[in-house]
Amino acid sequence: MKQNSETDTETLGSADAVDTESIEQPNRAIPENALIILPVRNTVMFPGEVSPLMIGRPQSIAAAQEATASELPLGVVMQRDPSVDVPGADDLYEVGTVAGLLRYVTAPDGAHHVVCGGKSRFKIKKFLPGWPFLVAEVDIINEPETLTDDIEAQVLVLRQRAKEIIEFMSGVPNEVANAIENVVSSSAVADFVASLIDIPAEEKQALLETVDVGERLKKVSEAVSHRLEVLRISQKIGEQTKESISERQREHILREQLRTIQRELGEDDEGAREVAEILQAIEDADLPEEALAEAKRELKRLERMPEAGSEHAMIRTYLDWMVDLPWSKMDEGEINITEAKRVLDEDHYGLEKIKRRIVEYLAVMKLSTEGHAPILCFVGPPGVGKTSLGQSIARAMGRKFTRVSLGGVHDEAEIRGHRRTYIGAMPGNIIQGLRKAGVRNPVFMLDEMDKLGTGFHGDPSAALLEVLDPAQNTAFRDNYLGVPFDLSAIMFIGTANVFDNIPGPLRDRMEIIEIPSYTEEEKLQIARRYLVPRQRTANGLKENQFDITDAALSMIIASYTREAGVRNLERRIGAVCRSVAVMIAEGSAGHAKIDAENIETILGAPKFEKEIAMRTGTPGVATGLAWTPVGGDILFIEAARIPGKGRLIRTGQLGDVMKESAEAAFTLVKARAEGLGIDPKLFEKSDIHVHVPAGAIPKDGPSAGVTMVTALVSLLTGRCVKSDVAMTGEVSLRGLVMPIGGVKEKVLAAARAGVATVLLPARNKKDLEDVPAAALKQVEVIFLESIEDAIEVALEPTSESLKVAQHA
Repeated sequence: MKQNSETDTETLGSADAVDTESIEQPNRAIPENALIILPVRNTVMFPGEVSPLMIGRPQSIAAAQEATASELPLGVVMQRDPSVDVPGADDLYEVGTVAGLLRYVTAPDGAHHVVCGGKSRFKIKKFLPGWPFLVAEVDIINEPETLTDDIEAQVLVLRQRAKEIIEFMSGVPNEVANAIENVVSSSAVADFVASLIDIPAEEKQALLETVDVGERLKKVSEAVSHRLEVLRISQKIGEQTKESISERQREHILREQLRTIQRELGEDDEGAREVAEILQAIEDADLPEEALAEAKRELKRLERMPEAGSEHAMIRTYLDWMVDLPWSKMDEGEINITEAKRVLDEDHYGLEKIKRRIVEYLAVMKLSTEGHAPILCFVGPPGVGKTSLGQSIARAMGRKFTRVSLGGVHDEAEIRGHRRTYIGAMPGNIIQGLRKAGVRNPVFMLDEMDKLGTGFHGDPSAALLEVLDPAQNTAFRDNYLGVPFDLSAIMFIGTANVFDNIPGPLRDRMEIIEIPSYTEEEKLQIARRYLVPRQRTANGLKENQFDITDAALSMIIASYTREAGVRNLERRIGAVCRSVAVMIAEGSAGHAKIDAENIETILGAPKFEKEIAMRTGTPGVATGLAWTPVGGDILFIEAARIPGKGRLIRTGQLGDVMKESAEAAFTLVKARAEGLGIDPKLFEKSDIHVHVPAGAIPKDGPSAGVTMVTALVSLLTGRCVKSDVAMTGEVSLRGLVMPIGGVKEKVLAAARAGVATVLLPARNKKDLEDVPAAALKQVEVIFLESIEDAIEVALEPTSESLKVAQHA
C-alpha cells in the first residue's frame, strides 16, 4: 500500500560519479524565512511521516550536506515531471513539507541516503539565487486544531476504515493499527493514513495541498473507501476464480480474473467488442461463400478461446489475412492503346518488336475480356529493362504493379503457403503479393524464373503450374488460407536471363519474348534520355549545373563498360555526376561540361581496349564469338606447337563438349593437312597445345569448332588471322560448318568489340532477322558452308606461310 520512497534516484552508480568537492559552497547563511529545497520524484512526504530517501543528483547531495552541516531543516517538494534531471522553479509543486534531517548516510556502494521526519506544510513564495542548490523563501502553513462533531465523526470513520484496510494488507505490523489510535490530532490522523494508502503521487500531492482539515479528512476517507472496495473485490475474485479453475485450467487464471473484474465493474467485455469488430470486417470484405463460411467458423473458435490460449494469436492472424485480401476489389483502369504506345515509347528507347508485341497483347485483352491472354515471359541479359517493361505495362493499363523474386526459392511452401499447423506459418508469395497490391487484378511480375531451385521441401516450379494455368488458377488454394482464391484476373509476367534454365512445363505455359542486347547507339540514346537525367537528380545536380557530351558517353560505353544492358553504364555515369557534385559543392565550379578528354581523369584508365589486333598479330590465335547468360562476348583461342609425339593438350577450364570440339578440330586438320598446305610430318614430331584464355572462367559448347580449326591452320601454316574477323560455328569431321545458337548476342558482341567481319554458319542466315539493323550496319556477315570457306576469308594471304610454320 505504501509507495516506494526511493524517489530521488538517478543512474549514478556510485559516489565516484558525484564530485561533491567541486560543488560551489554557499557564501552566506540561509535566511530565517527560507528553506533548503530538496526536489523528489514520485513521492509526497506528509507532516509526521518519517521516510528514507536516496539521493543522487549533485544538487540534492549538496543540499543534504549543507542541511546536515548547518543543522537546518529541508523543504521536501515533489517534481511535476519526474524525467527532469535539474528541476527549476517551474518544475516543482508549490506546497511541500518541512522535514528535519534525522540521519545522513553514505552506503559502502557510494549511494547517499537521508532519513527525514516531516514537521509541517509550507508554501513556496519565491526562489532565492546564489546557492549551489535550491533555496526558497516560504510561508509555513499553520494548521490550528479545530474539533467539531463532524470532524470527530470523520476521524472515527477514518480510523475504522484504516484498520480494515490494514487487515487486507500482508506484511503490515499490528503496531500500525495501534499507532492510528494513539494519534490525537485530527489533522495528523488524516496525514498518517494518507501516507499509508497506495494511491498515485499526484493524488497524495492534492491531499498535501488541502489545508482545511475537514475537507482533507473527507478526501482521505474517499480514497481509503475506494481502495478498501478494490481489495474486497480482489479477494472475492480470488475466491471465485479458485473455485472455478481446475489443474488443467491454471494457465488461464489471469484471464479469468480479468473477466471477473470486468463483470464486477460493469464494464463491456473487451473480447466481445473485438469479435464484433472482426465480424464487421468480414462482412465488409465481400468474401466468396466458401471463404466467408471458413472465416465465420474460425471467428467462433476465437470467441470461445481465451486470449492467453496458444492458438488465439494464430486464429487472429489468420482472420486478419482473410479480411485484408482483395477478394473482390479490382482496378477499373481501361486499356487505351494510344496511351499504351505513348507510355512504352516514353519509358523505353528501341525494343520496337517487343513494344509492338506488348501493344498487340493489350489490344487482345481489350477486345476479348472473357478470353485468357497468354502469359508473357521476358528473357534477356541483366540490365536490358525486363522489370521496367512490366512496370510500364502496369502504368499503361492503369493497374497496380507488384513483383516477387523467385531467385533461390527452393520450397514449394513459398509459392503455395505453409499449413497453419506450423509455428510461424504464413501464406505463399502469390497471396502476399496480392495483399501488398490491394487489388485482385494487378500486373504481377514473377522475376528470375530461371533461378528457381528444387529442395527436399518440394518443387516450387510445380506449384507455379497451377498459378499460371488459366484452367486452374480460378480456384488457387493456398495452404495457409485453406480456401480457393481466384487468380484469373491477374496479369502475370515472367522474367529470366537464360531461356533453357526455365523448367519445361513452365515454358509451355508462357509466351517467350527475347530482349536483345543493346547496341552502342541504343546505349547512347538510353544514356542521354534516361540515365543522365536520373543520375543528375539522384546526385543533387540541377540541369544548368551539369552537362555531358555524346563523345564522353560513347567513350564510357566503349572503354569502361562491356555488357548487354546498361546497369554498369548507369553506375559509371553516376560516378561522373558525383565528381561534378564535389566540384560544385566545394565552389570550384558553378557549371561543369564533361567531354571525352575528362573521362579518364574521373574514371581512371579505360577498362576495355580494342585488343583483337594485338592478340591476333601472331599465327595460331583466332577470335571466336561466345554466348553467355549476360549477353554475347568475344573469345580468343590460342594454339602453340611444341616438340612431342602428336598429342593434343587442352587448357582453359573447358567443358566436355568443348574438349570434344577441340579433338574434332584437331582430327579434321590432321586429315586435311595436305589440302590445307600443312606438312603431315609436323604432327609426328610435335604436340599441339590449344588454350582458351581467361582460364578461371568455365567454358563449354560446340560453337568454337570453326575458331579452333582456324587457329590450328594459322599456327601450322604461319598465316595470321585477320585482326578484324571473328567467327562462330560447329565443325563436323567432314569439314561442314554446322549451325549454332545465340546468333543475335554474338553479332552484337562483335559490333561492340569493333569487329568488321563476322563469319556465321550458312544455316543460321534466318537468325539474322532478330539482329538489330544498327548492328548489321557495323559488321559484314559472311556465311560458311565448309571449313575451307572460313580459312579463305579469315587467314592473311602470304607466300611465306610454309616457312613460317616450319620455323614456328
